[in-house]
Amino acid sequence: AKAVLSPQGGQMSVDSCRDVATYFDKIDFENLPNAFVIKCNHGCSWHFIIKNKEEFLQNKRLFDIVKRQMTGWLEQDYSFWGGFEMQYRGIEPKILIEPLMRENPDTDYEKIQVYCFNGEAKITVKIYNKQEISIYDENLNITEDIFESETQKNYVEYDENIKSAVRLSRKLSREFKFVRIDWFIYKNKLYFEEFTFTPHSGFYTFKNNLKLGNLLKLERI
Repeated sequence: AKAVLSPQGGQMSVDSCRDVATYFDKIDFENLPNAFVIKCNHGCSWHFIIKNKEEFLQNKRLFDIVKRQMTGWLEQDYSFWGGFEMQYRGIEPKILIEPLMRENPDTDYEKIQVYCFNGEAKITVKIYNKQEISIYDENLNITEDIFESETQKNYVEYDENIKSAVRLSRKLSREFKFVRIDWFIYKNKLYFEEFTFTPHSGFYTFKNNLKLGNLLKLERI
């Protein structure tokens, strides 16, 4: 198991402090680290960041809010929550608890998003913060911005983390026509985040939808 620093500075194992529960009341808070993330496995943005476990457990109002919200999420079907995302259908709802992998819980982390078409990594995006990005083509050359939103371009050559993310994404995407494979960087190490099959529920408008669409090869039915 890789070791990361807790907010108190002590060592804790990434794997040893993971936990899974079917019901909120089944969570063993006593054996959790002081800072952690509690989330559902069958949706998006269904999570709470707990920065201080003792304060959280002593704050009955906050504890009840989190319990009520998590219990409600467990009863929801996310596939129709924000669009039409059938990849969420049939997932058995569970609560996941994972370590908070940030020295400062209030800061964002660097992300890498690899857009894979038919098993090939065609576009890679490195996000330094919400408004600063670098975009690379399939050969990891800096390329044009594909997004409609206002973003600050950052002309930075690819590094080993980006290179590794692309290599691993090619392997992980072989079975899919399209998937965006998301990674994040903590203490300059690459960690897998998730498969994203319908970015923005499939409703996002890119600068050149036709160009991106032509990257996808679909057999005739």
